[in-house]
Amino acid sequence: MKDKIAIVTGAARGIGREIAMELAKNGVKIALIDIDDGIFKVRKEIEAFGGEALAIKCDVSNNGDVEKAVNEIIAKFGKIDILINNAGIYPFKQFIDMTEEDWDRVLNVNLKSVFYFTKMVLPKMIEQRKGKIINIASIAGSVIGFPNLTHYSASKAAIVGFTKALALEVAKYGINVNSISPGPILTPGTMALGEEMYEQIKRSIPLGRWGEPKDVANLVLFLASDKSDFITGQNIVIDGGYTLH
Repeated sequence: MKDKIAIVTGAARGIGREIAMELAKNGVKIALIDIDDGIFKVRKEIEAFGGEALAIKCDVSNNGDVEKAVNEIIAKFGKIDILINNAGIYPFKQFIDMTEEDWDRVLNVNLKSVFYFTKMVLPKMIEQRKGKIINIASIAGSVIGFPNLTHYSASKAAIVGFTKALALEVAKYGINVNSISPGPILTPGTMALGEEMYEQIKRSIPLGRWGEPKDVANLVLFLASDKSDFITGQNIVIDGGYTLH
């Protein structure tokens, strides 16, 4: 993994931050992408243990922002080996109360960002005849349904379909495309659910605990490495058995 170049979107906190840290600890140079200023703190944390990171503030739902960010990354590092499409939002809202603006915002951040970044990065990966694209989906939509998250579930189910179709198109270039569907993972967002909901969900997980961002980061590390070269077009569920019921 040493000296490979990775883009991680939504890298300011939670799963994205942990993915960036884990890759950096394994010698990967990281381009941290987020609209949140937290990426500058993450960059300092990576540099503190001798890693290398570039922090770019970017609205992932804006094509111009994405184009500018990717061009900056290529100008600095000269290549892109790994793309982690992780950025996502999940505002809870009943479908009956959902506006078109609510719908568009979630689809733009969660799904259109995947289109924009992948579209910008692919030419470089095709030129290199090698690349790893890892899309963070969710058990919501791709495996089971969740109330008050129809927009989020639709975006995440779409990511899985996108992953499978794209994997077929780019396999001839030596590019692997996979998705990961996390279940209950402890992040700043899920912690806001409250103690009662936290315990209720914990009781529903056969392995007896919530997942941690590190669990997802470990799987990303495997899929980003040469050890997963024969895996493509797959959606890997990481949920402690939650969806087995």
